[in-house]
Amino acid sequence: MLSRSYLNFNMLNFEDLPAITNHSMNRIPRVITAPGIISDFEVDSNAADEDATVPSVVSPQRLIVVANQLPVKGFRSDDEGKWCFELDKDALVLQLKDGFPPETEVFYVGSLKGVEISDPKEQEEVSRFLLERFRCVPAFLQPEIHNKFYHGFCKHYLWPLFHYKLPMSPINQGNGYDSTHWQAYVSANKIFADKITEILTEILNPDDDFVWVHDYHLMILPTILRKRFPRVKLGFFLHSPFPSSEIYRTIPVRELILKGLLNSDLIGFHTFDYARHFLSCCSRMLGLDYRSKRGYIGLEYYGRTVSIKILPVGIHMGQLEYVMSLPETSEKVSKLREQFEGKILMVGVDDMDVLKGISFKFLAMGQLLEEKPDLRGKVVLIQITNAPRSWGKDVQEVQSETHWIADEINHKYGKPGYEPIVFIDGPISTVDKVAYYAIADCCVVNAVWDGMNLMPYEYTVCRQGSPVLDEALGIDHGSSVAKSSVIIVSEFIGCSPSLSGAIRVNPWNVNSVAEAMIMATRMSEVEKQMRHEKHYKYISSHDVAYWARSFDQDLKRACADHHVKRCWGMGFGLGFRVVALGPDFRKLSVDHIASAYRKAKSRLILLDYDGTVMPQAEVDKAPNDEVISILNGLCSDLKNVVFIVSGRGRDSLSKWFSPCEKLGISAEHGYFTRWGKDSRWETNMVTTDFEWKKIVRPIMEHYMEATDGSFVDQKETAMVWHHQAADPDFAVCQAKELLDHLENVLANEPAVVKRGQHLVEVKPQGVSKGIVVENVIAAMRSKGDTPDFLLCIGDDRSDEEMFDSIARAVSNRSLPATAELFACTVGQKPSMAKYYLDDTYDVINLLQGLAKASGQELEVPQFQDCFPRGSLGLLT
Repeated sequence: MLSRSYLNFNMLNFEDLPAITNHSMNRIPRVITAPGIISDFEVDSNAADEDATVPSVVSPQRLIVVANQLPVKGFRSDDEGKWCFELDKDALVLQLKDGFPPETEVFYVGSLKGVEISDPKEQEEVSRFLLERFRCVPAFLQPEIHNKFYHGFCKHYLWPLFHYKLPMSPINQGNGYDSTHWQAYVSANKIFADKITEILTEILNPDDDFVWVHDYHLMILPTILRKRFPRVKLGFFLHSPFPSSEIYRTIPVRELILKGLLNSDLIGFHTFDYARHFLSCCSRMLGLDYRSKRGYIGLEYYGRTVSIKILPVGIHMGQLEYVMSLPETSEKVSKLREQFEGKILMVGVDDMDVLKGISFKFLAMGQLLEEKPDLRGKVVLIQITNAPRSWGKDVQEVQSETHWIADEINHKYGKPGYEPIVFIDGPISTVDKVAYYAIADCCVVNAVWDGMNLMPYEYTVCRQGSPVLDEALGIDHGSSVAKSSVIIVSEFIGCSPSLSGAIRVNPWNVNSVAEAMIMATRMSEVEKQMRHEKHYKYISSHDVAYWARSFDQDLKRACADHHVKRCWGMGFGLGFRVVALGPDFRKLSVDHIASAYRKAKSRLILLDYDGTVMPQAEVDKAPNDEVISILNGLCSDLKNVVFIVSGRGRDSLSKWFSPCEKLGISAEHGYFTRWGKDSRWETNMVTTDFEWKKIVRPIMEHYMEATDGSFVDQKETAMVWHHQAADPDFAVCQAKELLDHLENVLANEPAVVKRGQHLVEVKPQGVSKGIVVENVIAAMRSKGDTPDFLLCIGDDRSDEEMFDSIARAVSNRSLPATAELFACTVGQKPSMAKYYLDDTYDVINLLQGLAKASGQELEVPQFQDCFPRGSLGLLT
C-alpha cells in the first residue's frame, strides 16, 4: 500500500537524473500471508477477507539496512552450475542486527559481491531466493555502471579524496573527477532507491519503518528517498573519514553530496574530527550552524533538525570468542608458538593499499634493528596483507615497494632460522588470524589515514584469550595471571581516540614509529597488563551490538516528531530538500492576512530592517525606491502606525527614510525613537552612563585586528563587532571568546553583551526591541487608539524580543482579546513567532499586498534577479 506522503510526492520526477539503462529491474514478491512467509502472487480482496480471522503479528520495529554489498557470499555449484548463496558472517551490516530486539524484522538492500547476473529470468530467481531465505534484496547493476560507479567514482576518486589524497593530475594519475563516473554514481544510487521503494511500498510502511544507509557509496541516496517519501525515517553512517573543508571543497558536486547527507534524519561518524569537518563544510558552503543541546548535536535544515551521532563501531564479540574456542585454533596457536619460540612478536594486518602505511612500518622495523643490535634475532614483525579492494597503478606500485623493502631488510638483518619480517600475502582464514593475534606481544597499525580499523580491537580480545587458547599458550586457566598486550596505533586512524592506552605515533615519522616499537619490546609486564585491561574493558562493552543499539535509539529520537510535521518539497533533482514545519508554524501570505487587515480599525506594523526589509548580503544597505514607495503607501493609511525597529544608528536611518514622513523609527534597539520625520527623537533614559565604551572599544578593536574580515561599528549608545565577512569557523570561535571576555570585564557596568547573527553587541541595560513594542502599544492606548491588528516581522535573535513582548501584551491584556496578531520570522527556523516568510522577497511582496489593500496603487518590486526563488509545493 502506497503511503499518502509517497502519493503526494509521486508527481515530482527526477527528470535531470542520468537515464537508467538497466531494464531488468523486477519487482519483489509481496508479503500477503503469515509473517515471515513470502508469496509470489497477490491475494485478492476476497481471499484477504477469508483470512481476516487469522490474528496478524506486527513486529515492534522493521528496518531496511542498505549498503553497497549484501551480507551474502555467492558461488556456482559444482554439479548443476546454479548460483548458491550463504550468509557472510563477517559482514558488519549482518552483525549489527545483534543490537536490535530479537523480534525486529531486518531487510537488506545491496549489490552482490563478485556475482554478475545479466539474464532477467535468472535475476528474478536469485532475487526471490535471497528474499525468502535471507531477507536480502539485490540491486543488479550493469557491468558498465558498476565499473564507473564503484571502481571509478567511489574507489578511485571519493575514497582517496576522503583520505586526503588529492588528484593533482587527473590525466596522469587517472583518479580525477569524471562526469560520466558521477552520472554512474547517481544511476547506481537510484537503482538502490528503486529497490528500497519496492520494500517500503509493498512490504513495509514508509511512514513507520526505518531505513539505515551505510557509507560513501550511497551519499545521495537520502535525497532520492526523501523526495519519494518525505517522512521516511532515515539514518546514515559514514564509515570513512570526512575530510577537512579545504579538501572537500575541491569536489565539483560538493553541494549535492552535502545536501544528500542532510536529507537524513541522523548522520553518524566514527570520531568528532570527522563530524567537525562535516559541520564546517555545512557552515562554509551552505551557511548552516549547528547547536549542541543536552549532549546532542543538531543542524537546523529547512525546519528539520538533522542530528549528528559520534560513536565508533565495535566488533562482534561472540563471533570472535567462538573462533577462539575452536580446536583448530588451538592447534594453529600451538604450531605458531613452536615456530616462534623465544621471539618477540609484532603483528600487522592490513589491506594492500597505499594508505595503510606498510612501507613506513617496514622502514621503522629496519631502523629498530639498526639502532638496537641486541634485538636482532629476537624481534619478528609478521605482516599479513589482504587483497586490495580495487586495482590500479598505485596499488601495483605499493605492492612492489613493500615487497622490495621487506626483502632488503630480511637480506640485511636476517640469518638462517631468522627472518625479521614475515610477509604473508593473504587473505588468511579467521582461525589463522586469531592464532597470530593470540601469540603476538604487540600489534602495529600504521595507516596514514583510515576511517576506523578494527584490527586493534580484535587483537585485544584474542590476547584476553579463552580456556582453549590458554591451554595452547601454556597458561593455567585457573591461575590469576593477568593478560597483557601492547598496541602501536597511528594517530590518523578512527579507532585511535578510543584506545587511550595505546602508543600513538605519526606514521610519516619513521623515527617515532621505531621508538614506539622499541618501547613495546622494553615495556614491563605490569604496564602491559594495565594497558590491556583498559582496552579490553572498553572494547568488550562497546561492541557492534552496542553501536547498533545506540544508533537505533538516536534515530528513533531524531524521528520522534515526524508525524506532527507539515512538509513542503523544494528544489529540483539532487538539490531537492523537504521543509518540515510544526503544526502551528505556517507561512504568512497576503491572502491569509488581508481579511483581518481590512477589518481592523487600528493597525500597528513593526518591521526589522537588516535581513527583513533589506537582504543581509546587499553591500548598499540603503532602501531602494520600491521599498520607500511601499512604506509610504502603508503610512498614508490613517489606520496604520508603521515603525522600523532596528539596531542601526539614528543618523543613517533618518537619512535613508527621509522620504517617508509618517514612518516611525526606533534606532539602536529602541534607545532613540521618533514617530515621524517632523517628530523629535525621544530617548530611553534608563541610563546616560556610557563610560563602559572606553573599556569595550580597545577590546573590540583587538579582536578586529586579530580576525581578518571583521569590523567594529560604533554607535551613539552601543558598539558592535561584525564578523559576517570573516572565516566562518574562526569567527565563531572569536565571537565566543569575545563574548566571554566582554561579559567578564563589564560585570559591574550598566551594559549587556548580546550575541547576534554574525555579530557581538554591547548596549545599555534596559534597552531592547521588546521594550519598543511595549512603549508603542502603551502610547497608542493612551490616545485611545489600541491596535486591533498587529504585524511584526524580524529575522534574528533581537527580534525574538519583540515576539515575546507581543505574547506578554496579550497575557496582560494590553491588547484586546479580539486583536489579530501576526508575529512573523524570516526563514524557517525555531522561533517564538507563529508565522514565517522565506526571505526578504516574501516580506516585500507581503507589504506590497497590504499597501494595495489600503487602496494604494504601487509598482511591483523588481527583486526577482536579486532573490532567486526555488520551486515550492505543499505536501499534506
